[in-house]
Amino acid sequence: MATILGFLACGIAIGIAGTYLSRYGDVIARRTGMGGSWVGLVLIATVTSLPELATGVSAVTINEAPEIAVGDVLGSCVFNLLIIVVLDLLQRGESVYTRARQGHILSAGFGVILIGFAGFNVLLAQGGPHWAWGHVGLYSPVMVLLYAVAMRTVFRYEASHPAQGEQGARDGELTLRQALQRYAAAALVVVAAGIWLPYLGKALAAQMGWSQSFVGTLFVAAATSLPEVAVSVAALRIGALDMAIGNLFGSNLFNMLILAIDDALYLKGPLLSDVSIAHAVSALSAIMMTGVAIVGLLFRPKLRVLKTVGWASILLFVFYLLNAYILYLHD
Repeated sequence: MATILGFLACGIAIGIAGTYLSRYGDVIARRTGMGGSWVGLVLIATVTSLPELATGVSAVTINEAPEIAVGDVLGSCVFNLLIIVVLDLLQRGESVYTRARQGHILSAGFGVILIGFAGFNVLLAQGGPHWAWGHVGLYSPVMVLLYAVAMRTVFRYEASHPAQGEQGARDGELTLRQALQRYAAAALVVVAAGIWLPYLGKALAAQMGWSQSFVGTLFVAAATSLPEVAVSVAALRIGALDMAIGNLFGSNLFNMLILAIDDALYLKGPLLSDVSIAHAVSALSAIMMTGVAIVGLLFRPKLRVLKTVGWASILLFVFYLLNAYILYLHD
């Protein structure tokens, strides 16, 4: 019970702080003149992914739980894509796939590349050659390079394709300095809560008799993705849909950078050589779900099933359940 209450406390703290992140992120976007898509992809996504970073660093250093570190990163990618279903359900009138900018396809495509590369190396590390430089897998510097290329490419695209109809700063809004200060305070709360999650996850796995990969992929990943939920829903309510979608795809990209950081801090050898092959299932699920989102953004379906969500969202939900079921069977 104490472990479960600890999980709930961390989740509530992260959820509340995430709401403030979206509010101050929107002010920063207006004050700096940067587009909502770019702010969501880089600034918001980086901060909402801080729980995954804090959890991963704590898992591979203090708690010696590499399964939780990798499961959290890949499981968060799957959970972030599930949040699109929530946005589609809450969005009234047009579907989120109809309203969102098609420029998100670019960051989603890079997500497929990075997540696919991670999943490929999870499979390759199972009994195969351990290509490494010291204790760091050679895949890690490649992932850092791919992330840098993705950020530069998306930045150049956003600069050459500015969003239409974006407004500047409103009268009475916080100054840029005030927004940055409060944004940083909310980020600290997110990090503090994220540090405790791997410890709680490891304790929960031991108490329930579950594997750490299962707990990390489902429970810890869901908890560390609460900022994405809070930020995305809050952004939708203030009319910043592109910030919400950009935050989700950007978080998945940043998660792959976190995987490289975790690998560098894991001193026992290449991180992916010391985890279960089940994590490849999460990587493949994230790839399939990203593919569905890309098709939805490109095709822009207007039909909603029973006036709830579009067929693309239904597929996303089905793939998420399938991923959870296969991980449960593997456990």
